Amino acid sequence: METAKVFFTNLRTSPGKSLLKKLRILIERAGIGQIDFNGKFTAIKIHFGEPGNMAYIRPNYAGAVTEFLQGKGAQVFLTDSNTLYKGLRSNAVDHLKSATENGFNPLQVKCNVIIADGLKGTDYMAIPIEGAKYCPAPKIGRAIADADIIITMSHFKGHEQAGFGGALKNIGMGSASIGGKLELHSSSQPKIEKENCRGCNICVRNCNHGAISMGPDRKAVIDYSLCVGCGQCVALCQFEGAVLADYNTSEELNYKIDEYSKAVLQGKPNFHISFIMNVSPECDCWGHNDAAIVPDLGILASFDPVALDQACVDMVMATPVLRSNNRIRDLDLRAAENGNETADHDCPMHVGEDKFTYSHPDTNWEAGLRYAQEIGLGSRKYELIEV
Repeated sequence: METAKVFFTNLRTSPGKSLLKKLRILIERAGIGQIDFNGKFTAIKIHFGEPGNMAYIRPNYAGAVTEFLQGKGAQVFLTDSNTLYKGLRSNAVDHLKSATENGFNPLQVKCNVIIADGLKGTDYMAIPIEGAKYCPAPKIGRAIADADIIITMSHFKGHEQAGFGGALKNIGMGSASIGGKLELHSSSQPKIEKENCRGCNICVRNCNHGAISMGPDRKAVIDYSLCVGCGQCVALCQFEGAVLADYNTSEELNYKIDEYSKAVLQGKPNFHISFIMNVSPECDCWGHNDAAIVPDLGILASFDPVALDQACVDMVMATPVLRSNNRIRDLDLRAAENGNETADHDCPMHVGEDKFTYSHPDTNWEAGLRYAQEIGLGSRKYELIEV
């Protein structure tokens, strides 16, 4: 496996050399200019942050990348797909409102924001991939599927299901339509929670396969001999009447994320930027963010998303845990109370330890990187070049 190059800049600044300028220097040194952007529709895949969460990437960084790409002639837009859960980003109206409130508006980011899978999360393209074991034709938000070039800007942090969220999760899960997210999260078809069903009939009217009917009790009923698991009912139900039946293991979720990432990137120029800042233990999809577990470390960039994620993991693992109150500190203190660790004032710094699995023991992030390398998304072997 070829050694990938990952470029890194720390967060130290000086007069005339702001973080925005350092970001531009970083991506230029990493070779983003090798891509022909002239006249090309260029999607910057980013997470706009669930309202109430403050850990997402500042829109100023997105504006700096947008200006650089526009200088290369790119037709740039920022994008993300709607969420499967019923938060404030589950449809394009609320999603755009949330993005605007969090600063992702044309004034700040210098381009338009497009919700990739449309108003209700049902505008997608099924993209076949060869050799898929889990998702033979990932359902990718159409605006991302139609883009000529993919650029990602990812906030690197922990994740309660995948272990961590980095470039691959931003690409794979973040580009999936609502039906795609159903496929990612669940190994079975959706189900009806009868106590939540209002009998509004929206799922019946919009099921493309005639799999849903209204029972005599005015509750929806799914005919599983007709259901294809597209997630349309989950996307459209506003009362959590149609929901996931179960969740995949962390390993299988990561494998599916890899296959979705492959569908997004195959045949297209792509480049990836990750920010190790505000490393919260959980996803930016929550309407809050817990305290960071390690100090802010810097910004990384690479053409290889696998190497980029691996480099980010390695840097966080090598860094001491913050002494301030945070998730890992709490876990240490509870262990100390049970007589399994050192005293409060002497809690371990976890240098060189896997902070993500420690935070979420049921996750397996390494399985995702291993499979990503196996299916040709990139290399876990990298050279770190400081800019």
